[in-house]
Amino acid sequence: MTTYTAKLADIHRRWLLVDAEGQTLGRLATQIARALTGKSKPIYTPHLDTGDHVVVVNAAKVHLSGTKPEDKKYFHHTLYPGGATWTSLRDVLAKHPDRVVTRAVRGMLPKTKLGRAMLKKLKVYAGPEHPHEAQQPEPWQPDPRRGRAS
Repeated sequence: MTTYTAKLADIHRRWLLVDAEGQTLGRLATQIARALTGKSKPIYTPHLDTGDHVVVVNAAKVHLSGTKPEDKKYFHHTLYPGGATWTSLRDVLAKHPDRVVTRAVRGMLPKTKLGRAMLKKLKVYAGPEHPHEAQQPEPWQPDPRRGRAS
């Protein structure tokens, strides 16, 4: 028996619309990462991008458990001496809520060219509006148990 490898003609990408309002950040990010990689599809092939496009709305209303808004810090360095900065999750969520979701999902994707290609299929918006109506995204409620659309 040979191992199945998906062909480019077999890959069918859907557009999924996720409402992040009230959802826990980490659990939401894992399900989005599974959809971007295509792991919930039967044609999943590790070395090919078989995943779907994901549009996330209401990123500003994502739920954070415990004391993460105060305790969690994001690190950035300019590569100049003394250029290190630490920013709290609360500050980033207030100014750029889309970056919080994007960074959580990016950490769960492969750190290769393939992972960067998968991340380009993620579109995150702070409010309920998005410019992707022409693609007709289907509403998707992530199933935390399976990673499949319910």
